[in-house]
Amino acid sequence: MVIELDLALLFLRLTVGVLLAGHGAQKLFGWFGGQGLRGTAGWLASMGFRPAGFWALLAGLMEFVGGLLFALGLFCPVGSLAIGASMVTAIAKVHWPKVWAVDGGFELPFKNLMVVVAVAITGPGAISLDRIWGTALPPEVLWSGIAVVISGCYYALISSTLAAASASAEPIAVK
Repeated sequence: MVIELDLALLFLRLTVGVLLAGHGAQKLFGWFGGQGLRGTAGWLASMGFRPAGFWALLAGLMEFVGGLLFALGLFCPVGSLAIGASMVTAIAKVHWPKVWAVDGGFELPFKNLMVVVAVAITGPGAISLDRIWGTALPPEVLWSGIAVVISGCYYALISSTLAAASASAEPIAVK
């Protein structure tokens, strides 16, 4: 039974981690048909993220590095937290309130979020670099990391919403 659970965790980690690392590579390097940092920054700027270059770099790193750490099962739960931050922000800022992916909804980022949450809670399993190298982090990292992710996402969402609102506000004429 243990080997089946460890294989299941490995398959989940590899699938979700590698695909999300690919999304990060699209944002950072323009690989796999992505826009690279400049294009990602322009897209984020259109949603009110300021400074857009910083947020583009951060989004790309969260997905690329987070995806690699998650796939390898290294420094768990850091990869899960990085991916989770990206997915929560994407759900709230890009995909909400639609549900289904065919409509541009939050279905896929939410599915990714739930996978990384599950692995963060269970751990990466025996077939992971954490187990092989003994690099597993203490459980407190998950709980304090969740607080950091929530705070960071809140800041990103509020600041981008305020920036977008102030950019679209009509100037007040003074007589």
